[in-house]
Amino acid sequence: MRRSFVAAVLAGVLLLAACASEEEVLTSTTSTTVADTAGTVAPETTAADTLPDRTLPPTTPSTSTIPLVEGSVTFTKFADGMVKPVDLASRGDNVYAVAQQDGRVVIMGNGTVSMPILSIARQISTGNEQGLLGLAYHPTEPLAYVDYTRADGDTVIAEFAVNDDGSFDASSERTVMTIDQPYANHNGGELTFGPEGLLYIGLGDGGAGGDPERRAMDLGSLLGKILRIDPLASGDQPYSVPPDNPFVGVDGARPEIWSYGLRNPWRFSFDGATGDLWIGDVGQNAWEEVNVALADDGGGRGVNFGWSALEGTHPYNDDVSGEGSQLPIWEYQHGDDGCSVSGGTVYRGNAIPSLRGWYVVTDYCSGKVWALQADGTVLALGVVSGNPSAIVTGPDGELYVLAHSDGVVYRIDPA
Repeated sequence: MRRSFVAAVLAGVLLLAACASEEEVLTSTTSTTVADTAGTVAPETTAADTLPDRTLPPTTPSTSTIPLVEGSVTFTKFADGMVKPVDLASRGDNVYAVAQQDGRVVIMGNGTVSMPILSIARQISTGNEQGLLGLAYHPTEPLAYVDYTRADGDTVIAEFAVNDDGSFDASSERTVMTIDQPYANHNGGELTFGPEGLLYIGLGDGGAGGDPERRAMDLGSLLGKILRIDPLASGDQPYSVPPDNPFVGVDGARPEIWSYGLRNPWRFSFDGATGDLWIGDVGQNAWEEVNVALADDGGGRGVNFGWSALEGTHPYNDDVSGEGSQLPIWEYQHGDDGCSVSGGTVYRGNAIPSLRGWYVVTDYCSGKVWALQADGTVLALGVVSGNPSAIVTGPDGELYVLAHSDGVVYRIDPA
């Protein structure tokens, strides 16, 4: 194990891959075939628009005359009583849907939690980093998508119809994609719709420690990647591949791939104002990192983020070339600052004007919360207890911190 105290903190809960050192190689449970299902490349007439041409927000937010400083925010308990919350999503109304790792989706509000609007607990594996890991609503259709680990350890991206009352029609489940997982860790789990209305999917490098099969830079594998697809069924295919994806038509490459060279992009998000893509990529033994892909530069299109040639900015596997890798804008070393980055989002709300344009991120082990700018400027904001698994924008535009081990959701408020 990397460190005994880390094992003690994370035992039995979502690990986010920070504990998986090279010595922690887990037993293989599946074949190494990458995907059981494949989509078609969409014709040019249905191509999504390219990412929007946007400008980067200024380093010092110009929306307030009050500067952001340590102590500018506080963390207010919004709801509790959840079981290992990992994601929060909204279908465009004032509904806060929370995905729990145990396989249930609940609605929170007024300090309470509803009966599940979806329960797939009987069909998933929930050990360590497995379980229900991601949730996203389709931007225009009454559909929702989940990322879960099924009983045999493989990752499933599934679609559900959403009823008028907000509940999910469990009988409507349709498998969009299945990805074989060779090990039980580094599943990724993020699902989010991009500015152009396509679904982005985060997948870790397949697990064990140190990317033993070097999958993260292998364009023939979906593992260690961010994928981009149209998840709606296309003819007899479960999804389609946008024709402007960077590896469409490239021999030996999977056309679903958008970005690669990632270890475990547990949480990533798009800045709603700029289209910039922000990624919290969980490190191996020493370094956690945050990457940003500016919309002006393609929003991550075809970008290699360096793993496993590099851990952060530091050489890792010397048999993999890091040439051409895009380096993180910020990294921190394991220790007092933590051991597993829980990615966040750029704040565009109204309650804290000085925070607008800052990316807010946390660490699962330490609970420290920071605000970042794309030029690497970083400011400590405070500490949250309960092993925060993510910072997510709510339907009101404000930020919410999911405390995984405590089952609590905090709202970030002005101090």
